[in-house]
Amino acid sequence: MVFMVILFDGVCNLCNGFVKFVLKRDKNKIFQFASLQSIYGSGLLAYFNYQNIKPETIVLYDGEKILTESDAVIMILGSLKGIWKSVVIFKLVPTFIRNWFYRLIARNRYKFFGKKEECLVPDGNIKDRFLDNSIFLKY
Repeated sequence: MVFMVILFDGVCNLCNGFVKFVLKRDKNKIFQFASLQSIYGSGLLAYFNYQNIKPETIVLYDGEKILTESDAVIMILGSLKGIWKSVVIFKLVPTFIRNWFYRLIARNRYKFFGKKEECLVPDGNIKDRFLDNSIFLKY
């Protein structure tokens, strides 16, 4: 089975909310998750030579390549069932415009949504969806 990995800022409330949103709608369990701050996350980024990625960047590993920012969000939402597939229409908007809006929100995410002191530690029935879930790093 093909699965994709979403790397996210583990201390960001907006990012954690997005992860919970995806978990709730990912009925086929195609997504797995790791924080950017985790050993798995930093190792995957190093493998693809993305070591200098900013913590406000959402990253999607689709099994072959890394997607970031608006490309990652569109691919993630487009992979969900139902109305969420319709977000692929935003691919018609030039990347530099989409990413300008993405970065505007990302730069202000702590101000608008707050942050946690430590990364999300999954529990219960979602624990197996998180890679490297026993080792989360603070930054």
